[in-house]
Amino acid sequence: MSLSKAELAVWRKARAPGAGSMAVRLTDSMCGYLLTQIILDLGLSEKFADVPSSTPDFFTTEPAKLTVGIANPHDLFERLAQEVPDALTYFACLVSLLKSRLKYANILAGQPIPTLDQVGPRSLLQYGSIGPRALATFLFWRKWFFDIDNRAGQETGYLFEPVIAASVGGVPFTSSKSPVKSHRDGRGRQVDCLLDEDAYELKIRVTIAASGQGRWREELDYPIDCKRSGYRPVLVVLDSTPNPKLQELVAAFIREGGVAHVGADAWSHLDSLAGKTMARFLDIYVRAPLARLLADAPEPPLAELTARDDGRSISIIVAGEELRIARTPKPTDDNGDELPEDVGEDLPSIPT
Repeated sequence: MSLSKAELAVWRKARAPGAGSMAVRLTDSMCGYLLTQIILDLGLSEKFADVPSSTPDFFTTEPAKLTVGIANPHDLFERLAQEVPDALTYFACLVSLLKSRLKYANILAGQPIPTLDQVGPRSLLQYGSIGPRALATFLFWRKWFFDIDNRAGQETGYLFEPVIAASVGGVPFTSSKSPVKSHRDGRGRQVDCLLDEDAYELKIRVTIAASGQGRWREELDYPIDCKRSGYRPVLVVLDSTPNPKLQELVAAFIREGGVAHVGADAWSHLDSLAGKTMARFLDIYVRAPLARLLADAPEPPLAELTARDDGRSISIIVAGEELRIARTPKPTDDNGDELPEDVGEDLPSIPT
């Protein structure tokens, strides 16, 4: 039985490069690896005796080296689709995760070290605290870490909520396309996952150190906006660490006729929506890594961190472990600091 157009679209999208200069396309060998991994994850080895019985670990192996020798991955894709229809969603989500990891590896390799034009004015905030050479080096490192973290935040926005939404059969919406509108100004509200009449807000953890009052007000407004837009607000918080902010947010959702799932109940809820196949994906590729990270997250004081740049690679040593990044820096289009909206408000006005 040949694949449908929708099924073929999943394959073609996996093989196509994404947008942007750092985007990647998956090779046949990479696709073969992912299909083999899915077969092993789902315990289907007996039905696919021609695939390897083991593969490199997805998380501990360098992303570019996640390959296996499958002669015809497209044929394997078609066979898997016929055996387990949900395996196509599994494949699409795993493709998204691998592409994101490959792209971020490219970002780490290519993000340039800042220039003095970019960070020089910032030295006025700390000049004299250490010598000029040491301060300039610190400013360069600080900006580089900020840049790669900012890019990580952007890439995670394309990955985390969309993958969970796809796993449970829902659709994420950006604010510009969202059917949920703010009751304050009528603008669209980002929806992490829209599933039938339910509008989901997905969170790893709600911390007591909430952001500014404006941001927290938006958080509390979300269930109001959902209800007034005709949707039931649903809160999903993966970590159950208690604090007053979490209690306040849960109460806000319930007050507007919504529901809240926290901790083990959150995972159970997602599993019930995902079904057996995609629940397996969530468990291996989302729940297990996040649970380990939450369990091992350090309390202050933080471990020592050392960063070294030899011109060919950057070495970051933290808690005795080394992360080495081969470097091929790209030109930057960052022209330095932009003027803030309230520029000059603290300065005396100059008579004209």
